[in-house]
Amino acid sequence: MEDVIMFKWKKLGKVFDPTKVVNRDWINEFAQAPCVVEFDQYIRVYFSCRPKPDLKGRYVSYSSYVDLDKGNFFRIIDVANKPILELGGLGAFDEFGTYPASIIKDKERYIAYYGGWTRCESVPFNVAIGCAVSKDEGKTFTKIGAGPVLSYSKDEPFILSGPKIHKFNDLFYLFYIAGRKWILIEGKPEPVYKIRMAISKDGIGWEKHNQDLIEDVIGEDEAQASPDVTFSNGKYHMFFCYRESTDFRRNKNRTYRIGYASSLDLKKWTRDDSKVGIDISDEGWDSEMVAYPHIYKSKDKTYMFYLGNQVGKYGFGVAELQGELI
Repeated sequence: MEDVIMFKWKKLGKVFDPTKVVNRDWINEFAQAPCVVEFDQYIRVYFSCRPKPDLKGRYVSYSSYVDLDKGNFFRIIDVANKPILELGGLGAFDEFGTYPASIIKDKERYIAYYGGWTRCESVPFNVAIGCAVSKDEGKTFTKIGAGPVLSYSKDEPFILSGPKIHKFNDLFYLFYIAGRKWILIEGKPEPVYKIRMAISKDGIGWEKHNQDLIEDVIGEDEAQASPDVTFSNGKYHMFFCYRESTDFRRNKNRTYRIGYASSLDLKKWTRDDSKVGIDISDEGWDSEMVAYPHIYKSKDKTYMFYLGNQVGKYGFGVAELQGELI
């Protein structure tokens, strides 16, 4: 019988707190879904944030970034002076938010895939995945069109979100979540969503795999999110997060934890959360949840950027892998 090898992550601490940013009225709180792009002297961590709510208590979401010293992630070099994407126009799929965003450098261009939010009547929202391209090294992005590149279909009827873009073997792989159903909890609708994948040759036209990738471990109403994939030692490794669909806002034992799965072909995945090696802390900023992992490799080191309590309301942190992903 094969021995189970558990990864070991050393938590380095909270890196960025959006509530401490000044002179950016569109960054009031939240630094969600961190995504790292490496430059020569710094790393740029993209995230999604919110300004203060409107007079009706409603929020919008913007996508932004913070530049961090490559040798010291806790030294902030710069914060974006405006959102990287404009919100969509009247009636557009992204009229009320761009969250989350995943950015990849492909040759000389930077491409962003993002969840575009619209408000609904019977349920709070719906989401589809849009695409935008940068001509200024990832500072701002221009949408390739007014509509999404990946949207609802007969098999995925709502909530296509949480895009994570990667390129393997000259093909684009977009890992994302797709809503399976809405359930009513104390009269309020809550979504159940699962991890899925699409493949593209050009990053624009996508062929959906049309299957859930990750099995449930806490029941069919398990909600899964943020599927980030990296390749190491001959196989693909996916870190993601999952939670219960009921009472997850009030009970820390039912909210987000980080899960793990591996694959040899990117299509068939074996889940084994016992290998994850990172969980909530006894106290502090990530004592209630750990969520939305993003893997960043730098030379011989591997880092995980992730969210803490209240899904990143007060920022994101980082942990360093002790050893290798095997």
